Amino acid sequence: MKIVKTDKKGLEYASKIIRDGGVAIYPTETVYGLGCAPSDPDATKRILQIKERADNPLPLICSSIEVARKIVEFNVTAEKLAEKLWPGPLMLILPKKMDYPIWVTRGKKTLGIRVPGSETARKLAGLSAGVIVSTSANKSGEETPRTAKEAMDQLGEEVDVFVDGGPTRGQLPSTILDLSGSEMWITRSGPISGKMIKEALQG
Repeated sequence: MKIVKTDKKGLEYASKIIRDGGVAIYPTETVYGLGCAPSDPDATKRILQIKERADNPLPLICSSIEVARKIVEFNVTAEKLAEKLWPGPLMLILPKKMDYPIWVTRGKKTLGIRVPGSETARKLAGLSAGVIVSTSANKSGEETPRTAKEAMDQLGEEVDVFVDGGPTRGQLPSTILDLSGSEMWITRSGPISGKMIKEALQG
């Protein structure tokens, strides 16, 4: 495993590892993320093995809302929330638009997607074809890492590259809001509260 900084050279190196089928750890504005190219079945399988998690769909982060619109179907609510709260720590669950790989969706008709508030994460996604898998860099059931050391202590040598951005700004993983049905509901509480979502929709 190689450790790189969040400068241009470091992100270019990390993105090449991702494009070539590797697995990376990188900082977001919430916690450290574990990512790979969603187009690579072997890399996504590695992530599930590293996390020791169940066969769940893998969330994505995009470099921009334009990229996200190509992947999922945005309704009026999603458009308004993305306009007001992206880039930021809000993941939206929406119906998939593209025939996205089953190794990402795990057979589901929806995808979790967001544009992160972290410039580092957005740049890394942008250098990696606009989108990367983004799940927290921890073993399933363990604490989510806010520092490079915490992530390294959990995952050690199981990844190919580590982007060290220092401590993250946030305390919690991103809020997850399901907009795939007739009613919206928060499936995971996080930095974006229900009140903030309501205010964004009313504004």
